[in-house]
Amino acid sequence: MPRTTQTIEIDCSEVWKHLSSYMEGDLTLEMRHRLEHHLRGCRRCTAIYDGTKNVVQLLGDNRAIDLPRGFSERLYDRLRLQSSQQG
Repeated sequence: MPRTTQTIEIDCSEVWKHLSSYMEGDLTLEMRHRLEHHLRGCRRCTAIYDGTKNVVQLLGDNRAIDLPRGFSERLYDRLRLQSSQQG
């Protein structure tokens, strides 16, 4: 009789907890399969994974540009203003 394997579902918070280990290849085979199974069906976690992967690649890129002086403060102020206007 053929043996079947069943993937045990994990939720989004579990995926987020293991995402960096997944990216570094530091998960058990079972957890890797569970996470990949979840990513195939969850757009939200896939977007978080893709965004995280992009940030890691940008941080590791020695061609990154320096931001103009005060950029971070202006960005923070603009985000705070937009947030207060929406909420």
